Amino acid sequence: MTTQKIRRIGVLTGGGDCPGLNAVIRAIVKTAIREYSLSVIGFENGFGGLIQNRARELAEKDVTGILPRGGTILGTTNRDNPFHYPITIKGKVEFRDISDRAIENISIHDIDALIVIGGDGSLIIAKKLFEEKGLPVVGVPKTIDNDLSATDQTFGFDTALSTATDALDKLHTTAESHHRVMVLEVMGRYAGWIALQSGLAGGADVILIPEIPYSIEKVIEKILERQDSGKKFSIVVAAEGATQVGGEMVVKRVVPDSFDPVRLGGIGNVLVNQIEDGTGIESRVTVLGHLQRGGSPTAFDRVLSTRYGAGAVNLVMAGHFGKMVCLRTPNIESVDLAEAVGELRMVPKDSDLVRTSRQIGISFGD
Repeated sequence: MTTQKIRRIGVLTGGGDCPGLNAVIRAIVKTAIREYSLSVIGFENGFGGLIQNRARELAEKDVTGILPRGGTILGTTNRDNPFHYPITIKGKVEFRDISDRAIENISIHDIDALIVIGGDGSLIIAKKLFEEKGLPVVGVPKTIDNDLSATDQTFGFDTALSTATDALDKLHTTAESHHRVMVLEVMGRYAGWIALQSGLAGGADVILIPEIPYSIEKVIEKILERQDSGKKFSIVVAAEGATQVGGEMVVKRVVPDSFDPVRLGGIGNVLVNQIEDGTGIESRVTVLGHLQRGGSPTAFDRVLSTRYGAGAVNLVMAGHFGKMVCLRTPNIESVDLAEAVGELRMVPKDSDLVRTSRQIGISFGD
């Protein structure tokens, strides 16, 4: 597709919400209108809006003042996969491929290209729409988990990290006052980036991440060691996907029709019981949960989101489809969607972050 043929672009936000989504939308709209004189159509509630034809045109006035706002003005969902969409027939739910309906709605609005803002689930769908349906697509990497391997960082992560670090700062004072062990359970799914970096920034004594299976005996050993040295409190940060050696992740529930059907959660409660039983020290858990997804994006995320949004429009106008914008510090570049969703970006066990944490006395329970 040539630049001259592109007059109208679509945009949607899919998957879980996170700070910076509105900043991306704002940059897309402003760049499209100011730089290229394009029209922008926003689909509401992720791929659901694409399937159900819920869309509206976005003008500059629609994105005024949204830069510092969390969430997304378009709405989002972590369901509604057009290739695996639930349809109720005679009271029974069946899953059908209705991607042709999505393509038809794209045509109804005379959209020449679609920008999909999302994590691995949304970008996998974007990749299929490009490869199997020929839809000109560009992706923007979004996830607080920071687990997309094709970019140095996803937007939303820095804000989630700041939220978790702030929580640790607050837990420190109450832990020290009451001589307790405080366990903070954070998100991250199968990658430990939030737990690792917030634990390092927030002065945790123990950090438990999925990449390094832990022994509860080693965790207890660290806490008792602190007690013996006169430090009557301890802070433990646990990623929701942390596992004991030879054990499995703690699963809260399974939602089959979701982008991420396995919902993790509960490791904090498990740890608190194990620590109290093993040390006799009063322990409490705080599950940070969706607080990590909310709030105003940090300055870093606002800048990164804006660069991603403008970069996505530039890719569209260059005819570079089936791509995702990415950060290759210090530049915004692009990679194939196939590479973007090829594998999760995990914490290397021998990374400088892990090594530095160990050197200042943080235990990983191994």
